[in-house]
Amino acid sequence: MVVSRPPMGWNSWNTFGPEIDEQTVRSMADVMVSEGYLAAGYEYLVIDDCWALRERDANGRMVPNPEKFPSGMKAVADYVHSKGLKFGIYSCVGNYTCAGFPGSYEYEFIDAETFAEWGVDFLKLDYCYKPLSEPGARLYRRMALALDNCGRDILLSACSWGADETHKWIKTTGSSMWRSTGDVVDSWASVKNLYEIQRGIYEYNGALCFNDMDMLIVGMNGKGNVGVAGCTLEEYRTHFSIWSFFGSPLMMGSDIREADDDVKAILQNPAVIAVDQDPAFRQPYTVHGNPHVWARHMADGDIVLGIFNVDDNPMWVFVPFSELGIGRIAGRGFQMTDLWTGEDLGVKKEQFTLSVAPHASKLFRLKLARL
Repeated sequence: MVVSRPPMGWNSWNTFGPEIDEQTVRSMADVMVSEGYLAAGYEYLVIDDCWALRERDANGRMVPNPEKFPSGMKAVADYVHSKGLKFGIYSCVGNYTCAGFPGSYEYEFIDAETFAEWGVDFLKLDYCYKPLSEPGARLYRRMALALDNCGRDILLSACSWGADETHKWIKTTGSSMWRSTGDVVDSWASVKNLYEIQRGIYEYNGALCFNDMDMLIVGMNGKGNVGVAGCTLEEYRTHFSIWSFFGSPLMMGSDIREADDDVKAILQNPAVIAVDQDPAFRQPYTVHGNPHVWARHMADGDIVLGIFNVDDNPMWVFVPFSELGIGRIAGRGFQMTDLWTGEDLGVKKEQFTLSVAPHASKLFRLKLARL
């Protein structure tokens, strides 16, 4: 399956963990449509671990837990599809999932056929209980082969946590997205840590096989399965800014049924989502030696400037436009727009300076302008 832009959707793990069931899935599908998330681009609804029984059936097939999913998984998928959404499910490259349920190791073709029959559109494939003798690349290639020949388009999301130098081999596997980090939790420290990981591997971002920085924690507020300390609204905004700027898949993890207007304004900001979804998907670069000031060229000729202060003190930023391609006698400047406030800052020439508060961020869209 070929996916041209970072996938967007919702995943059950961050909030519900093992306590996922059919009614929750149906209600979440309803909210994704009624509250504007589907219209904003979030099209996948993904059930994570703990949906199955502990044993396969006599034919070697996985069995949905009948207490959690009494209607069966196909009926759940049909309901999700009836809302205009796409349906996702979870398995593992190993013998077991991370929670000890059946994994897909050596059952790849059976599982791919089963998922296709159920109407699955997205498979998150985790990395737990992988036999030590089996290279991860081989196992993801095997599942990709099975999915590509199952008779249905199913996106493969490789969740190998960046282990075993995933970035060096993942594009050989047929995966459409790949996890470059360990699991996120709902804390500022976790956001900062996952951002720091990207600074070492951002050159491995690439179209058609998108670098997944893990699910979004925006709006969790310390609740749910990975709820820890929670974050401030500003920290959630920085979190969303970083994920969008680096072109990560945007998979919501909070209970969006409880989202207030401030959380919805972050998750549904069209100007910021457009950065994540830009069709050129060009590699970002740091500006003027500051490791937290980044630029990324957009498909329409604009440049997006991302400034991320992940430290505990204010950060003074100086951006000479020569670093962005404009010489001093070019007769050009940049018309700058703040992507969070929508404010037009007018045309700036030669340079731009500002101060950024601790744990805050700025996203500006720069359009070339004649002076």
